[in-house]
Formats: sequence, C-alpha cells, structure tokens
Amino acid sequence: MIRFSLFRRKPRAPLGARAFDLLCLTVAVVLLVHLPHMPAWFGAALGVALVLRWWQRRRQGGRAPLYLKLPLVALLSAAVIFHYGTLFGREPGAALAVGLLVLKLLETDASRDARVGASFACFALMTALLFDQGMLATGLVALGLLPALATLRALEPAHGSTSLPRELLPALRLLVASLPLALLAFVLVPRLSSPLWGAPNSPQARTGLSDEMSPGDFSELLTDDRPAMRVSFEDTPPPTAQRYFRAYVMWDYDGRRWSHRETDGQPAEVEARGQAVAYTVNLEASGQRVLPALDVPVDAPPQSQLTPDREMLAAQPIHDVLTYSARSALSYRLQAQLDEQDRHHGLQLPAGDNPRARALAARWRTQFGQDDAAVVKAALSLFHDGGFNYTLAPAPLGRNAVDDFLFSTREGFCEHYASAFTVLMRAGGIPARVVTGYQGGYWNSLGNYLLVRQSDAHAWSEVWLQGRGWQRVDPTAAVRPERVSLGIAAASGTATDWAPDRWWLGARNRWDIVNRWWNQGVIGFDALRQHGLLTPFGLRDTDAGMLGLLLAVGASLFAAIGLAWAMWKRPPADPARAAMQLLERRLASVGVARRHSEGPQHYLSRAARALPAQRAELERLMGTYLELRYAYDEPPVDLLRNFRQAARDFRPRRMIK
Repeated sequence: MIRFSLFRRKPRAPLGARAFDLLCLTVAVVLLVHLPHMPAWFGAALGVALVLRWWQRRRQGGRAPLYLKLPLVALLSAAVIFHYGTLFGREPGAALAVGLLVLKLLETDASRDARVGASFACFALMTALLFDQGMLATGLVALGLLPALATLRALEPAHGSTSLPRELLPALRLLVASLPLALLAFVLVPRLSSPLWGAPNSPQARTGLSDEMSPGDFSELLTDDRPAMRVSFEDTPPPTAQRYFRAYVMWDYDGRRWSHRETDGQPAEVEARGQAVAYTVNLEASGQRVLPALDVPVDAPPQSQLTPDREMLAAQPIHDVLTYSARSALSYRLQAQLDEQDRHHGLQLPAGDNPRARALAARWRTQFGQDDAAVVKAALSLFHDGGFNYTLAPAPLGRNAVDDFLFSTREGFCEHYASAFTVLMRAGGIPARVVTGYQGGYWNSLGNYLLVRQSDAHAWSEVWLQGRGWQRVDPTAAVRPERVSLGIAAASGTATDWAPDRWWLGARNRWDIVNRWWNQGVIGFDALRQHGLLTPFGLRDTDAGMLGLLLAVGASLFAAIGLAWAMWKRPPADPARAAMQLLERRLASVGVARRHSEGPQHYLSRAARALPAQRAELERLMGTYLELRYAYDEPPVDLLRNFRQAARDFRPRRMIK
C-alpha cells in the first residue's frame, strides 16, 4: 500500500466561482479583440460556446464530458480549414488559437486549468498585434491583460472574494508599474530583420485603391474615414487644386472595367516647369506596391522604381507603415512624343459597345476637325451643363455602361465621370487613360502635415495632346468643383460623421497628430533607428552587444528600485498583531494599558468596561481579532483589511473613573 501511494495523484484544488468568472471575462476580451480579424459566423459561434459554458458551470459545475470535447475540437479545425483553406498562417492560426482558448473552458474546473487558460489567453491576446499595431489597438491589448492578471490573482490561496472593480484595480497597478520596464525593453531589445513569427503577411490590400476600376468600386472607399497617408512638405504645401496623388495609370478597358498594365522600360520623359516640390510621405499599410506621389513624380525613393507611366512602385508590398521621400513637378510636360504602340493602346475600345457615346464623339470630331483641345472642352461642357448629378449612390448601369450614364442616369461619382470622359476621348480619336489615386486632404496646422484619408480616393483622366503631352483632366471638377476644393463630402452633399463641416471631424483631424507621432515614434522605430540610438552621445552605431549591456544595466536598476520600494513598503509580518498594537497604544493614551500577563480577550473586555460609551465598538474589535487569530490558518484578506481599518479609525474617549 505504501508503494502504490507514491504514485497517487494529488487532488486538484477546486476552482472558485469568482476565478472562473474572471477567466471567462478574460476569454471574452480576447474574443472581442480578435472579432475584426475573423468571420462573423465564426466569432458568433465561439461567443455562444463561451456563454453556454459559463451558464453550465454556474448551474451544474464540473467539466464537459470527453465525448463532447473531442468532436468540438475536430469541428473547430474543420471550420478553420473550411474558411481559410489551411490551419497555418496569420489569420487561420489566430482563429484556431482563439477557438482552442474558448474550448479550454470546457475542461477548466481546477486552479491549474485556470492558470493555463489565463496564460494562453495572454498569448492569444498578443497575436492581435500581428493585425494592427496602431495606438488604439495596442491600448486595447494592454487593457485586455487586466482580467488575465485579475484571474491569476484570484487563484492565490488566501485571496478573498470582492467586487469586480476591486479585482481589477491591483491588476491595473501591476500594469502601470510594468510600463517603465516595458519601455526599456522596447527601446533596447535588438530588432529582428524579419518577423519573429515567420508567418507570411496577408496579401489582401488594406486600402480600397486597386489596380482595376469600374464605376461603383469606390462607393465604400469614399465613406472610409481611415487615414491613408500623411504628407510633410519641405516648403509651402501646394494649393488644394494641385493635391493630386498619382497611384495607378489604367489603359486597358473591356467595356466596363479599367485595369492597370504591367510594362517594363524607362519612365516617360517629363519636362518640369518650375521648381520641384520635395515632400515626405508616411504611408499606412496597403498590401500593395504602389507609392502614391504628387502628380507627377520626377524621381523615386530607394527600394522603389518609376514605371513608364510615372507610377512609383515599391520592391515589396507595403504591409507596415512606410516612410519615403520624393520630389514632384506640379507643372510639367509629360511624354511630348507618343509612339504608335502607345497611341494605338490609348485609342482602343471594345467593338460595338456604347454606340451613342461613339456617335457623340464623332459629331464633335466632325464639328471641330483636328482641334483636340476643342473636343476636350466640348466634353467638359457636357458634364458641366448636361444636368449631371454627383452622388455616392448612383443607379446601376447596364451592358453599355457609358451610354446609360451619359444619356439616362446622369448620376455618379469620380469613377463614372473619369470612365465616361476617357471613353468619349478615345471615341473622338484622342489618346486617353484613367488615373486613380487621392485628391485633396486636410492640412493639420498643429503637426504641419497633410492628412489624406481613404475617403479622399479619386479618379481622373489624362489625354495626350500634340505638343503638350499627357494632360490631366478632371471631369468631376466640371460637375462639382467642390470635390476638388472642399472634398468628397461637400461634393456629395452627405451629412455623415465624416463630413468636413462637422466639428467632430475637425477635432479628429487635429487629434491625428497623436496617431502620426505613434507611427513615427513607435511603429517606425526599426533596427536602423535603434542602431542610431546613442548618436547624440557620440556613438554612431549601437550594436547588439551595447544594447544588451544597456538593457542589463537598466533592468538591474529597475530591479533595485523595485526591491527598495518593496522593503520600504513591506507589510508587517503579522498585520493583525500590528493593528492590535496600534489599538493598545491608543487605549494606553487614555489610561487603559495592557498588562504583561493579560490576554487580548480579557484586556479588551476591561477596556470596554472602562469606556462604556465605546463598549459595542470594542467588543466588535475583540471578536474580529479573536476570529483572525484563532479561527483560520490563513485569515481572509477582507476580514483582515476591515480589522486594520477599524483599528486605525478607533479614537478612544476619556476614561470615566
């Protein structure tokens, strides 16, 4: 019997209701943080499973049976594979981790299980930073640690039950105390050249700009208020009417959709008129290679190239915030000579499509002869005087989309006008193409930079004129000039929370300077900036050894400060006895001193007789002290706290003789 008892499993410590509730809250926070990165049906299913498990343990307790857990794990894996096609990668890996965390609750019925669950919840919470490292997302992840820390604290043996805010306050103090050490680690831990997790970034673009465009594609983008980029100028910023940021140049047209062409070769020759504008762009992650630039760029930043159409393309897709500098000419002549291949490409239209638009362009050509500029002016006059309406909710178009738009619906936004104008130009024998990018922006005078949001996305046309080269023509400005001078909301007449005439957008635009600081100071703190950390102190290149030494010294300094603080604030070895001694000193001050051979019960009974006005209070103190001293191996935290507070609050009155 003795031999077998050596292998007997120790009974698990039961898990209290408050600790389980805090663990469920922790898992719920992790799920909420990850909801934007997973399918809605998947998140809803996990939420239902979480609520059902919490309700089941409240009513019955115990673990879920094995025959239920195994099928649920298999179902979770199948659901992830069904949606993502794999279990590996950033999105499926995060979804699987959150799902396993929720299913962990099914077998959580002991303190050990809760500790494992809380620890894994912290890991799952951190994976949310793989999707978004913005200031708000980072703050939410940090606050999400509070219930996890409160759960671990609730699992301590002598922890007593208290209200939920009181459970979270110590965790908040721990989080605040850890900030200096976290800042030290952020600055001094050597940066890696590639992501630690090794999972490939998502190829999906985070911006609505695409290398394809058809009328209606911009409808969601034009109501997207997220920042797209922030632009700082070395000198005075250009006026609003010249803030066209070139992204994609589109030549190919199939009757409805315009698409970007992939070509190799030297950039088209540009003749700048006047001094080029120098600026720096802080570009948000887009998942694409294109680098928006003021129209037109004269050179490209490092690790990028200029295409024959003067587009700027990075060597790799932009999956993180990127800062680059460029120069652009606001007045220019682009590609003064057009070869036959480009001319043919710039006139190409699908056969048989949009016959009414073709006929209109033919009449203009007959009327104006070889005067291409007059044909362009006639088309702009049509948009200006033809009863067209700018709206973000246009009527749908049929097979001959341009004919329907020009002669039937006559309503749309920049995509519709740019597409229809370019088709008219090609039908009239003028080489033309569509350009997409951004136009306008909000000038933040506090930060001295231009904030360009996704809602500033825009499409315009370029026509090639003899002797003048490619000329930018914005037909939207002929319909609603406010689109260029005031922005998208002024042009559409919408009254939404992102309209520029709303005071909260102005406040939010001014607040964006904090987001810019976060991008530059936190997200943009890369290995290059870390190596130059000690440049102000005369060290041009801080290597890994120096960083490690600084980290060790800083961590030791923080440890010494923490140890000194802990020793200074060290609680008494016997807090109940310390509170009793305080009570004895206060009673002795009014003549009721404790005798050497007198026990606490006899002493407080004598004090109650000597101070009849405070008899009830002293009897309560005596009962609480005796309970703390003799009723528990580990006195409850709340009972001890209440006794210490009562001893501090006790003020004896003059003794009656």
